[in-house]
Amino acid sequence: MKRILGIAMVLGLMGALTVMAQEVKPGKVEVINLGKNVKLEIVLIPAGNFVMGSPKKEKGGANETQHQVTLTKPFYMGKYEVTQEQWQLVMGNNPANTKGANLPVTNVSWVDCQGFIRNLNAITKNGGYRLPTEAEWEYACRAGTNTAYSFGDALLPKNANITESKNDKPVAVGRYDPNKFGLHDMHGNVREWCEDWLANYPPGAVTDPTGPANGELRILRGGSFYSKIGNAYARSAFRNAGKPSDQVNGSGFRLAKTP
Repeated sequence: MKRILGIAMVLGLMGALTVMAQEVKPGKVEVINLGKNVKLEIVLIPAGNFVMGSPKKEKGGANETQHQVTLTKPFYMGKYEVTQEQWQLVMGNNPANTKGANLPVTNVSWVDCQGFIRNLNAITKNGGYRLPTEAEWEYACRAGTNTAYSFGDALLPKNANITESKNDKPVAVGRYDPNKFGLHDMHGNVREWCEDWLANYPPGAVTDPTGPANGELRILRGGSFYSKIGNAYARSAFRNAGKPSDQVNGSGFRLAKTP
């Protein structure tokens, strides 16, 4: 019996690795006209499973215990970070320090993001927009890879807006090449709020995780223009967090939606 269980565990791991190794292609893009010629683009991400977290050998991988995650339903993910023109249209203001219609909105807290989402759902036909879960974010960022970054085990200035890119501020969304799912700026530009409260990862496999029911800090994911090569803050698995009311210049968000 023990041998059978051991074989099952190996086959399960092989299945996870097979998913990670399969060819990934950009998903269907849906374009939503918000009005005044302001558009929102979201990409359909397929259901699947992956190994979340980082191996011990990966530099900077504290509190990122690897575990298998299964996402049973496809979901939409913003092709780009939410821009200032989108925020201005929905909220009637622009909190960003560095202004620009196609720059990501910044200086927004997790609470602010919820206000944007409520207003967006009220003005769109189908609604249903939300922040991505932390698991959805990492799955979408990895896009079928198991390396430190979706571009491989090294991140270069040509891959993302990080310190070495020498922009010293957010840049227009989509300036850098997308990952294999067709998503831009997952490793740089601005950090992105997720829905989950911060907590230690579970010890085993999980399905459709949403994090704990309560906590003190909300998850932030992705690197920013502050991130430096070698400091590991822009990796696919890197976890950051902040108080829900924190408004930070280097932080923004992207939307998710369940079909």
